[in-house]
Amino acid sequence: MVEGTSNDDLLRTPEAIRSSEEQYVAAVTDNYETTCWGCGLRLLLPSCTSVFKCAWCGAITNQNKQKQEKKCIKWRRLRDRCVVPIVITFMLFVIFGGVWALYPYVLSFSLCGITHCIITAILSISTISYFSLAAFKCAGTPPNILWGSYPTVGKGYLENYTYCDYCSKPKPPGTHHCRSCEKCIMDMDHHCPFIGNCVGAANHRDFIAFLISAVVSTLYVSIMSAYASYLIWPSVKYSSLGGLKGITRRDVVWRAMYDITSALLRSVLFLPPRGFVLVYLFFSSLSVQIGLSVLLWQQLSYVYEGKTYLGHLSSQEETSSEGKKDCQNFVRFFGFPYFITRFLQNFRMGRKKHTK
Repeated sequence: MVEGTSNDDLLRTPEAIRSSEEQYVAAVTDNYETTCWGCGLRLLLPSCTSVFKCAWCGAITNQNKQKQEKKCIKWRRLRDRCVVPIVITFMLFVIFGGVWALYPYVLSFSLCGITHCIITAILSISTISYFSLAAFKCAGTPPNILWGSYPTVGKGYLENYTYCDYCSKPKPPGTHHCRSCEKCIMDMDHHCPFIGNCVGAANHRDFIAFLISAVVSTLYVSIMSAYASYLIWPSVKYSSLGGLKGITRRDVVWRAMYDITSALLRSVLFLPPRGFVLVYLFFSSLSVQIGLSVLLWQQLSYVYEGKTYLGHLSSQEETSSEGKKDCQNFVRFFGFPYFITRFLQNFRMGRKKHTK
């Protein structure tokens, strides 16, 4: 008998002995050593730990997060490069086509016509300016900071920072990596294909200002094009329904709708070219207005909640605490002057005293 062994060890099979050795090794190596990416200090962690935070620099490491493959990146770039010129062309067509179609009827040389010309110029310049700022302005990349070595990284210097596997550098809280732009964006809301750019900390206000200006502009275009179409539309002639006898009321209604619709379609044949442009402007501006209004309402609701679109999704997945819903979020977001903030504070205090 070999010294240090018992009769039970000799009776066990080699497979049983090997499994017991593996259990023994696993019990010994329950803790493992790793290195913090933020400060470079070595940490001793349990084997079940996949997400941990460094006690010195405050950097967060997620070992379960894997780098995803770059799929359809070229197609996304091609989509952005094609959509942005189409949007710019549509806006220019609405502006110049609307001015050409409305000139004899609304934009005339009178006091009312000059007023409409000024309104058209203001809305056109503001819409194109805010679109250019939102589309061609950097969305907000995080600044370069020192990291990776203990002497240069102080205590709490990288508090709640995470590591971006795509950019190979730290990213502050609330920062996300956009695979379409191939860079990290601070306070990223979403990547908008219609502006070909991300909506982040640097251009979020410009994007919402563009939405407000576009909604007001499309509302103005739809109203003016409907008014001008009413003025130039040919007279509609339809048959009288007085001689109809022996049919139900429902049939009369359907017959009236059919006659009116056919009369309108016949009158379209006599429309001048300006009339076709006005009809197109009315339906296109109305449809764009509905879509942009929904998007604007969503953006303003997130600003009121103190969140972004991606932050709203992550809060739903992680069931974290919701942000404070307050009108002060609009003040902080848009950067209103001091007297407006004082007015809002006094208004809130007055409401609290009134409720008491």
